[in-house]
Amino acid sequence: MTVHMRDWDAFVTSGEEGRAHMDLAVEGITCAACMGDIERGLMRLPGVARARVNLTSHRLAVDWDAAATGADKIVATLARMGYKAHPFDPASARNRQDQTGRELMRAIAVSGFAAMNIMLLSVSVWSGNVTDITDETRDLFHWISALIALPAVAYAGRPFFRSAFNAIRGRRLNMDVPISIGVCLAVGLSLVQTAQSQHHAYFESATMLLFFLLVGRYLDHNMRGRTQSLAENIAALKGEVAARIHPDGSVREVPLSRVQPGDLVLVTAGERIPVDGVIEDGVSEVDQSLVTGETALEPVRPGDRVYAGTSNADGVLHVRVSAASGSTVLDEVNRLLEAAGQAKSSYVVLADRAASMYSPVVHAAAALTFTGWALYGIGWQPALIIAISVLIITCPCALGLAIPAVQVVASGQLFKAGVLIRSGDAIERLAAADTIVFDKTGTLTLSEPELVEEPDLSDRDLLLAGRLALSSRHPLARGLAQATAASEPLAGVAETSGAGVSCDLGGREIRLGSPVFCGASDADVAALMQRHPDASLLAYRAGEGQVRLFALRQKLRPDAPLVAASLRAMGYQLEILSGDRAGAVEQAAHALGIGEWRAGMTPAGKIARLEELKQAGRTVLMVGDGLNDAPALAAAHVSLSPVTAVHISQAAADAVFLGDPLRPVAEALAISRKAKAAMIENLWISVIYNLIAVPIAVAGFVTPLLAAAAMSGSSLIVTANALRLRLVNAGMAQDAVPGPAGASTAAGRKPAISLKPRGAE
Repeated sequence: MTVHMRDWDAFVTSGEEGRAHMDLAVEGITCAACMGDIERGLMRLPGVARARVNLTSHRLAVDWDAAATGADKIVATLARMGYKAHPFDPASARNRQDQTGRELMRAIAVSGFAAMNIMLLSVSVWSGNVTDITDETRDLFHWISALIALPAVAYAGRPFFRSAFNAIRGRRLNMDVPISIGVCLAVGLSLVQTAQSQHHAYFESATMLLFFLLVGRYLDHNMRGRTQSLAENIAALKGEVAARIHPDGSVREVPLSRVQPGDLVLVTAGERIPVDGVIEDGVSEVDQSLVTGETALEPVRPGDRVYAGTSNADGVLHVRVSAASGSTVLDEVNRLLEAAGQAKSSYVVLADRAASMYSPVVHAAAALTFTGWALYGIGWQPALIIAISVLIITCPCALGLAIPAVQVVASGQLFKAGVLIRSGDAIERLAAADTIVFDKTGTLTLSEPELVEEPDLSDRDLLLAGRLALSSRHPLARGLAQATAASEPLAGVAETSGAGVSCDLGGREIRLGSPVFCGASDADVAALMQRHPDASLLAYRAGEGQVRLFALRQKLRPDAPLVAASLRAMGYQLEILSGDRAGAVEQAAHALGIGEWRAGMTPAGKIARLEELKQAGRTVLMVGDGLNDAPALAAAHVSLSPVTAVHISQAAADAVFLGDPLRPVAEALAISRKAKAAMIENLWISVIYNLIAVPIAVAGFVTPLLAAAAMSGSSLIVTANALRLRLVNAGMAQDAVPGPAGASTAAGRKPAISLKPRGAE
């Protein structure tokens, strides 16, 4: 699709803080250095606040002040830098991904075939040079090699030549520039030596260099494609239309964008639920593995909550919409995936800077090597051969792949474990944690508690409390709303952070929240707690009337005791900070074997405790979900939040985990530890490789062929070291948290996310 410059404004949307936002698919990105070039180039434009490139999907996200810079200027800047941009579309991006993969595979086949045949001829020449080969026969073999090499190099080298040409045209250097120069010099020098009837030519070096490089690039491309497909499968779960039930009872199919909270939609058997909402009528079984991680069908009835992207098995459901297009849990998952792909860790930034500095150093080293050997008197041709070897062997491909390769694989492993990272350095900070602080309500416990006493649905105050609870994201409020089957929220509700919600109804204020917020007496609280010592309390008051107290009991997440035991075995110090009353917190702490706990904590109190731990030299991971946890999540060294958390808590957290089990917390820590170790290993591999290879090449002990093999080998080693995480984490993460009765769940582990595409049975 060709888009004229004047049409780019049509692809601009409103971004964060009122800025203009645009997503572009960029052609020509080959390595981490390209990412840095694009981001630095765009950040120099006036008004550009953020430019982030996703190396996996080649997606560029730009936020800027529309009054300072136009969308066409951003695209024109990319064109001047040698990058062609398109409006980002997942389908077309996938097509380009497939086309690139096919092009690389064809290039590998051509270069490999040419290299093998040229090598056969070269072996004959090498053996003949020490025996009795005639000059005419050697020249014939060299010319045949040239006839094979020239078209093969021209075809197989296109990915590198095209990228290098665009870089030079944009007045910059990338890793493909020294590769292209080295290949062209090797072929050109070989032609000269063949015309001069020299004993040696290096056609096999040029073709083998391309073969090794193409294999490495294809493996990297394939690895990124696999990770990208996970996100595409999640996006495929999203519906496009919904069957809306109108007040007259008629049902009409409308675009999802026209469905609003409060609407009633019809979901028939076999369909995917298009919205988040509460079942108002109907009984069925739903595959909710997207949210709960449980693959078994879950029975649902009126009052139960369902989520967009989940599959209705057999019944007909009427669902009252609570969140539609753009606001569902599925949409939040997609946004988190995009944020994770565009995020950068400090190690990535370090590697990017080193790689960007490397290109001029590579060319300078090759030029100095040629000059030095030429002045030494060995002749310009041998000096050029050594310079070509230096140019090839010092290419910083391994350094450019060292961290992004690990980050892509680790992100994919975390995604499979049900953890979505939001910040670029979340993996590193998770790996550094040594203390884990849990909130209780909605974090260690399931998000929706149950009323201890059977509700009287003829009680007007109870029903009003349930409707008021619909406006709160607190787990206790959600439990009350579900118990009363509330479906219509009250208007004008205001929320007091960490206390409760209130609104004016008929000239009197009604409140729902903590006993203190509603003015409950200590005697009433004590009396109810004596009857239900393990329950949590929710209070309701209408005007100056008597305070009503509701006891709700929460269940621990099903695997919480096993996860807590596993985390202690891994060496972590565990602690609970909760705003709930002491009895409920003590019981949860005892069940989990956590000796350090504090109840009745305010947001400021939690932050103060985190500061105490920091002063004691502890590195804290905070796990919480409530509105009152948001400040603590932001204050901790690193933070995790369940996907059911309030949006402000998700925004403060560094990562989000899916499902009812607590297992993803342990898996995130285990995977992050191994990922950080792999990052450091890859950096050391790159550094040691250069410390050893460069002096040997400068000394003249390396031919262009050996240089190509060494450079490609270093790239393959760091990529393989990153891919090793898949095998290591597959066993490690499963062993980290034992299954029932301590048995390993490797064989029967349930995935955190269902990856069935839309319409799949």
